[in-house]
This record gives sequence, C-alpha cells and structure tokens, in this order.
Amino acid sequence: MFNDFFNNKSVLITGHTGFKGSWLALWLNELGARVTGLALNPNTEPSHFSLIGLDNNITSIEGDIRDSNVVSKAFKEVEPEIIFHLAAQALVRDSYMDPKGTFDTNIGGTINVLEAVRLSPCVRAAVIVTSDKCYENRECVWGYRENDPMGGHDPYSASKGAAEIVCSAYQRSFFDKEDNLRGFATARAGNVIGGGDWAKDRIIPDCIRALSMGKPILVRKPDAIRPWQHVLDSLSGYLLLAMKIYNDPARFSGSWNFGPAQNSQIRVMELAEKFVSAWGNGSIVTPEVQTKNLHEAHLLKLCIDKAVYELGWKPLLDSRAAIEWTVEWYKAWHENKMNMRDISLKQIRQIQNLISKEGF
Repeated sequence: MFNDFFNNKSVLITGHTGFKGSWLALWLNELGARVTGLALNPNTEPSHFSLIGLDNNITSIEGDIRDSNVVSKAFKEVEPEIIFHLAAQALVRDSYMDPKGTFDTNIGGTINVLEAVRLSPCVRAAVIVTSDKCYENRECVWGYRENDPMGGHDPYSASKGAAEIVCSAYQRSFFDKEDNLRGFATARAGNVIGGGDWAKDRIIPDCIRALSMGKPILVRKPDAIRPWQHVLDSLSGYLLLAMKIYNDPARFSGSWNFGPAQNSQIRVMELAEKFVSAWGNGSIVTPEVQTKNLHEAHLLKLCIDKAVYELGWKPLLDSRAAIEWTVEWYKAWHENKMNMRDISLKQIRQIQNLISKEGF
C-alpha cells in the first residue's frame, strides 16, 4: 500500500518516546523515512522506545512541546515534509492530578506545533493525533462521527476536544485555501493495545504487571465498553492518511476516526479474560468499592465509516488477533526469549503483509 512513498522523506514525530510514537517511528524507519523525534525522555521504565534501541536508528531531540522555541528550532533544523504530532499528556487519571499541566501540554503544546507547521514552507502533510475521548460523550449506543460535537467531562477529554477545536480553526484560517499544497488532518483513534505499553491505569499494562508478579488482575470498570484496537491498526491509518493528504490535500484534509470493527468494541472484563486465556494463566478481581470523584465514561464507540469509504482504510486485526499479538510481545519480554526490536519489526512486517494481501 505504501510502496516507496515514505522512502527518504523527512518526517518529524512529536512524542516518539511514547508507546504509540515509538511504534510509529520504528515503522517509518522500516519504510525508509528520515525520521526525527521530538519528545521528553520516556516516562515509564521499561519503555518500548528503550527496549527496541530506537535512539540508534533515528535522530532524537529531547525537548518539551510546551516550549514554543524548542518546537520552532526543531522544525527549522529538520525541515520536515511530514509531521505526526503525538506528544501529549495521555492519561485521564493524571489529568485530575494535574489539570493545568494537561491543558498546557494538550492545548498549548498542540498550538506550538500548529504555529510551526504554519510557518514552515517545507511541510506538505501534518497529522495531529488527538483521541476518541475528544467527543462530548453522551453514552450513546452508536459510534461517534467526525462531525459530532467536541467536549469532555474530565480535564483530559476536555483538553483533547479543545485541541480539536483549535486545529479546526487553524485548518479553516490557514490551510483551507484553493492554492494550498499542504494537507492538514486530525486523527482520533480508539483505545490502543499492543506490546511495549507500561503506562499506569491502562488495562493491558495492569494485566502484565499483575501476571508478572503472580497477582490477580484488578479490573476497575468491568462493564465499560471501549473501542479496543491494536496499535499497528491505528498507525496504519495515520500512515495512509499522511500519504493521501500529501498527494491530495484538498480532498483528504479534515478529521478522521480510526477504530476497530464493531465486534471488537468489547467490555473491559471481556478484554481481561481474553488476555488471561491467551497468556495461559492468571485471575481477575474487581474492587469492592469503586473509586469516587473520578469520572470515567461507561460507553464509548467510534464510527469509522468515513475512513473506510473515503480513505480506503479498514482495521485488519479483530479483538482476538489484537490480544494474541499483544500477548506474544509481552511473553517474549517476560521470558526474555528474543530481542524486542526483532519482535516489534516482525509484527510490523506481519501487518504490512496483511495490507499487501488483503488491502485496507
């Protein structure tokens, strides 16, 4: 699908030391891109970024996107053709602990990136990654569409909804011109899972920590429904989107949902049970008393019709396959069976083979 499109193109990724960002940087490096990352050091130990030795294969700039000078300098040094903005404060619970830091990063940091894009004539395509939580969640049984209202009950969700509004203003004010050769889009992905995520208060890292220590998995919201998808499925959408808007900015700029198929939007308890089954052992418990004062949505679904019918994308891994690939990665790490860069590249090549055989 990507052929040689990314080969030798200058690509800048913000947040490349994070879970999704490190997978994206590795994939782009595999596709022959000249990848530069701008981010703080990894905020977990271990981290996917460190385990795959990504620092040895790309140019890595340590910096905070909240500092406009840092962002501007990186753009001037790299002269990127393609931008993927993933740097963010990505945890709902942390947003309650530090709401200002969350807003500063997710809104202010995004504005710094948008300003750099606006002032950089070399940029041809920019993909700004927000979140499925950017929507005003009314606990609807149907999936949210790209033209549904933005919102957010908690600081994290509100920051992502606000970032989307800011992006829309920039697009309409600066990039939505007939003679514009630059594509600009926002991407709203589902709840990603995959190897190399050690963030706190996420179901898969919680499963791994518990299973590694021989303890039961604590599931806080067993009946909550989320759009689970493998990290490589969402990243395939980002890559396809960047390629499309680079070649046809007028047609493909805008907002896009990348989520799983309908049957993969399952309950948290079902995800945990499938993970334990694939792992081969383990148990699950739920807390007797639910945490108070921290709002968490019960039901969240995405409609991906626009990406399927207009972009030509589709998710290739159902929930079973996504969990199996995730377990394969963590088992290799847990049992120290192989180099983690090798297994990450193996899974990237597997998804590329699926794209080649089945298409999106």
